[in-house]
Amino acid sequence: MKKSRQSSSAGHSGGDGTKRLVIGLLAHVDAGKTTLSESLLYTGGVLRKMGRVDNRDAFLDTEPLERERGITIFSKQALMPLPDWTITWMDTPGHVDFSAEMERTLQVLDYAVLVINGADGVQGHTCTLWRLLRRYRIPVFLFINKMDQPGTDRGRLLKDVKEKLDERCVAFGPEAEADSEHFGEEIALCGERWMEIFLDQGGFTEKEIAEGIAAGEIFPCYFGSALKLTGVEAFLQGLLRFAREAEYPAEFGAKVYKIMRDDGGARLTCLKVTGGVLRVKDEIGEGKIDQIRVYSGAKFEAVSEAEAGMICAVAGLDGTKPGDGLGYEPASEAPVLEPILTYRVFLPPEQDALRMLPAFRRLEEEEPELHVVWDERLKEIRVQLMGEVQIEVLRERIRERFGVEVTFGSGSIVYKETVAAPVEGVGHFEPLRHYAEVHLLLEPGERGSGLQFSSVCSEDVLDRNWQRLILTHLEEREHPGVLTGSAITDMKITLLTGRAHLKHTEGGYFRQATYRAVRQGLKEGESVLLEPWYEFRMELPAEAVGRAMSDIQKMGGVIRAPEMRDGISVLAGEAPVSGMRDYPVQVVSYTRGQGRILLTFKGYERCPDPEAVREAIGYDSERDAENPTGSVFCAHGAGFAVPWNRVKEYMHLPGRQPGREGERSDEGSGRAGGFLGVPESGDSDGIDGRTADYFVDEEEIREIFSRAFGQNKKEKGGWNRKKPAGKTVRDYPAARPTETRRAPRPKAEREYLLVDGYNIIYAWEELRKLAERNLDAARGKLMDILCNYQGYRKCRLILVFDAYKVEGHACEIVPYHNIHVVYTREAETADQYIEKVAHEIGRKYSVTVATSDGLEQVIIRGQGCRLFSALEFWKEIKGAEEEIRKEHLREQEKGTFYLFQGLDGETAGYMEDIRLGKTEPGNGEKSRTSGASSPG
Repeated sequence: MKKSRQSSSAGHSGGDGTKRLVIGLLAHVDAGKTTLSESLLYTGGVLRKMGRVDNRDAFLDTEPLERERGITIFSKQALMPLPDWTITWMDTPGHVDFSAEMERTLQVLDYAVLVINGADGVQGHTCTLWRLLRRYRIPVFLFINKMDQPGTDRGRLLKDVKEKLDERCVAFGPEAEADSEHFGEEIALCGERWMEIFLDQGGFTEKEIAEGIAAGEIFPCYFGSALKLTGVEAFLQGLLRFAREAEYPAEFGAKVYKIMRDDGGARLTCLKVTGGVLRVKDEIGEGKIDQIRVYSGAKFEAVSEAEAGMICAVAGLDGTKPGDGLGYEPASEAPVLEPILTYRVFLPPEQDALRMLPAFRRLEEEEPELHVVWDERLKEIRVQLMGEVQIEVLRERIRERFGVEVTFGSGSIVYKETVAAPVEGVGHFEPLRHYAEVHLLLEPGERGSGLQFSSVCSEDVLDRNWQRLILTHLEEREHPGVLTGSAITDMKITLLTGRAHLKHTEGGYFRQATYRAVRQGLKEGESVLLEPWYEFRMELPAEAVGRAMSDIQKMGGVIRAPEMRDGISVLAGEAPVSGMRDYPVQVVSYTRGQGRILLTFKGYERCPDPEAVREAIGYDSERDAENPTGSVFCAHGAGFAVPWNRVKEYMHLPGRQPGREGERSDEGSGRAGGFLGVPESGDSDGIDGRTADYFVDEEEIREIFSRAFGQNKKEKGGWNRKKPAGKTVRDYPAARPTETRRAPRPKAEREYLLVDGYNIIYAWEELRKLAERNLDAARGKLMDILCNYQGYRKCRLILVFDAYKVEGHACEIVPYHNIHVVYTREAETADQYIEKVAHEIGRKYSVTVATSDGLEQVIIRGQGCRLFSALEFWKEIKGAEEEIRKEHLREQEKGTFYLFQGLDGETAGYMEDIRLGKTEPGNGEKSRTSGASSPG
C-alpha cells in the first residue's frame, strides 16, 4: 500500500478531525483474544457491560455457530470512537482451521495485537502468526494475558517470548517504564542504531520509540488479565501513545480482504480504503457502488462516502475476490496458509450435484480456507479444507443456508507436485487451419514460493499481445501434475519463445499449446511429489516420551531435543500430516489424558514414500483426456497427435536446453544452435559430409584408446557408450565412404585437443558459479561451448571428466555431437588419462592440452604437446566466438546465400572442378589439380 507512518500531530484525519487506526487482534485458540476485545471495548466506553464467551454474549461473536462453539470463525470489526482517534478493532479467528480467514485480514491492518496465554506461553500457532506478521510487515504490540492464574511468571514469560519470537520484545507498561534506566537499556539492545542513541542521549523520546515500533524494530510487551481488567487500561493508553496514523495518498485505492452476504443474500465486498475517498455511485471497474456500510459488531451504518483508513462493506461489486486491489492498489500475493485435506461431498439422493455446485461456490467466495473442486469425470463435488473442525462448521452452514443435509467422506491428503531440475516444455496445437506453438522453461522454486510466471521472449519473435495471453493462460487455472494429478507449485515458469500464424492463430489455440507445454515439460523432467507437514509441540509425562519419539520416527518426522518444564517433558518438531492427522487422539489415550499436542501447518515438503502414494491414488497421466501431455501437428492437410516424448522431434522452433539461458538446442528444428546462438549448417538427420570429415573417426579413437589402456573388459563388444544422465546424446551417422567425399588430410596434419573438464569448470568463473548450483548443468554448458569451438577450429576434441570416485565405474566414451566425452574408470583421474593419451599420440599428431594443473603441465610438455592454461583457453574460445560472429555478419551483408557459399576453399574448388568436368564425383583417384592419387 502507498502509505507511511507519521507523527500523531500531523496525520490524514477524518472529516471530523480524528485520526484513524485499524488494529487486528490475533492469538492461538483459547488465549483470551475475544475476552480482551470485550475488555478493550468496555474500557473505551463502547460497551456498558462486558460480554463473555462462555455466556455466549460476546459483542464480536455475531454468528450463532460462534456462540454455540465458543470460538471465533469469521473476522469482524468493532468501532471505538475516542476523543482524538477512531479505532477499528478487527477480531480474527484463533483456531488453526480458520487461519486463512485471519491471514486475509492482515493485509488491511495498521497494527496488530498478538495475545499470548500466560499460562501456556508461546505455542506452535503463535509462532505461525508471528511469521505471518513479519511477512506482511505489520507493527506488533504483545499482550500476555491470564496473568491472574497461579504459576504465571512475568520474567519467565518474557524470556520465552524473546527466545521463540524475537529478542527485540521489550516489557512496557507503568511498572516497566518506571525504571527508566533499565527500560532504556532494554530498548538499546534492539539494534546498533538504538545503542548509539542511548549512548549519546542516555534515553529515548516518545517519538523515537513510536518510530521504532512502526518500523518493526521494537515490540512492546504488556502484561495483564483481560477477564479481570488488569492492565487493560494501561495497555490501551500505551497503544494510543506509541501508535501512529498512516499517511495515505489523494489517489483512490482500496484493498479487498473478504466477501460476505447479509441476511437478505446481498453480496458485500469488505475492503479498506487506502487512498482518496470512495463514494456511493462511484464506478469501480465494471461495477458501481450501490451502498457503503460501516459495520460494528452485528450492526451497520450506511454512509455516503468512506475516507482513507476506513474499513467498510460495499454492495454493487460482483467480480471481486479477497486479495484484489482497487484503484492504484495492486493485487495481494497468494496466501501462505492453504487447505491440506480433501473430502468428497455426499448429497441426499434427491439433490443433483451440478445444481448444488453454485451453492458451494458462493461459500467458497466467503471462506478463503474453503476450496471447491468439481470432478467432471465422476460428477462429484470435493472440498479442500484445513481440518475436522471446519468440516463440522461447513456442514452446519450448508444446512442453515440451503436446507440440505450433507455428509463428507474420510479426508485424504492434498498433495502437490513440483520439478527437481529445470526442463523445457513444448506445446504445439495445429489441427487443420489452427496454429500455435509455445516453449516454456519450468524451474524449481523455493518451498512455499508458489507459482511465478515471466517471459524472456522477444517481441520480434512473438507479439506482446500473444505473450500476455500465454501468461494469462498459465495463471488462469491449477495445472495438474503427472504423478498423482495434484496441482503443481513452487515453480517458476518462463515463456522462452512461441510462434503464431498471421491467418490461422486465435487466442484459444494458445491456451491449448500452453497447457500442453506445461504437461510435456512435466513428463520430460523429474517431477517431485510434495505433501503437507505439521509443526508439533507435545507436553507429556516423562514415562510417555519414549513412545512419542518412536511414533514420530516411524512417521518420518523430525524431533528436536526434548525439554523439561515443571516436571513435564516437551517435545517439538515436524512430521507429515498423513501420520499426524489422528495422532492427537492417540496421545490422549496413551498418556491417560495427561498429555496434549498442538499442531501447526508448516508447509509442503518432499513426500517420504511417493511410490506408495502414487499407487494408492492410481493416476495415469496418459489416460487423462482433459489434460493431454502430447501435441497436435499437421501434415498433408490433416492433424495428427504426437506423444510427449516425440514432440521435440516435430516442433517448429529451436528449443533451449534448461539451465542454459539464451542457448538453443538442435532438437527438432533441424538446425544446431551454437554457443553464440548462430545456426550451424546441417540437417535434422545428421551432419553433412563437410562436417563429417572433421568429426573424430570413432574407430580410430577407439584404436588409440585400446592401445593406451587395453580393451574394456566390462563390455565384450567394445566401449560402454551409455549416455550421461540428463543429457541428450545423438549418435550421428557414420561418415560417408571415402570415394563419395574429398580425400582426408594426411595424419600428420591432424590436431587433437584434450580438455581437463573439471579443471576448466572450476577455473572459469561463469561455470564455477553454475557448478555450485548444478554441476550437471555446468558440464553440459562446457560441452556445448566446446562443440561450437570444434565446429569452427575443426580439431579432434576430447573432453575428459574424472569418475575415479565412482565405485566399479568402467571407462566410458560418449560421442556428444561433434566431440568425444570421456568419463575415466574407477581409481583413475583425468590427469592420468590425459597423460597416457598424450604419450600415445603426442609424437605422431599435433596435440594440445587445456588445463591449469601445474604438475600435469610439466608432464605434458615432456611429451612434446602444446598447452593452454585455463585463462589462455578462455581467451581462445572468446576469439573463436568473435571470428564466428564476424563471419556470420559478413555472410549477412552479402544478402544472398548460394549453395556452396559456406564451404572452405579446398572443397569449393573441388566442387567447381566437378561443375567444369575436370573430375567426376566419387573418383577418389583423380586430383582436381595434378591428378595425384588420394592419400586415402
